[in-house]
Amino acid sequence: MTSRRYARSPSILTRTPSALRRSLVVAVSTAMLAAAPFALAWQDELAQIQQRWETTTTSTPASQREAALSGLISEVDQLVQSNPNVSDLLVWEGIIQASLAREKGGLGALDNAKAARRALERAISLDSNGMDGSAYVTLGALYDRAPGWPVAFGDDDKADEMFQRALAIRPDGIDVNYYYAAYLADEGRDGEAREYAQKAVNGTPRSGREASDRALQQQAQALISGL
Repeated sequence: MTSRRYARSPSILTRTPSALRRSLVVAVSTAMLAAAPFALAWQDELAQIQQRWETTTTSTPASQREAALSGLISEVDQLVQSNPNVSDLLVWEGIIQASLAREKGGLGALDNAKAARRALERAISLDSNGMDGSAYVTLGALYDRAPGWPVAFGDDDKADEMFQRALAIRPDGIDVNYYYAAYLADEGRDGEAREYAQKAVNGTPRSGREASDRALQQQAQALISGL
């Protein structure tokens, strides 16, 4: 008697395969819709930060850039704290910290340079491509320009390694070709520097990075003229 009563009772164990599939589709779709606003929230905020970084580094007066970059760091830090395992956010934290270090210059820039390196290394640990090679480009520039031990972590060989990794991912990138050319020029390798600077000049600016890429192309052309 008991077994017959259970056999007549509705149960998930007696659902047809099609009913199960419909339930799974509804559940997955609901979960994706619930997660979408959170994913889009940080992406929208990052896009705004990126655009303001473009403006700050390419057209803001020099006297105002340090304060503007400091404000952007505060904003991107908050995003990273809320989304600690998003590689793109960490790459942008590294880029902005490196930009502020370059703006400050001297020993006062070391804390920002070290913070940039930490963020970029963390980004690469999460995504080996590091935002299509951008993490390696910025790390290469940091290793190239930072003072060496015991003051900081500057290392010419490490800089070369980072640039090579970036070139393997994005060989036609304006940024990697320009910064590698600048590194080669500092090393006295003028022929190679001219070659990579010309690649930067011939490159196509990235969507959303047009202003900064065009500025790098101008610097690449100036580098060629000075060699």
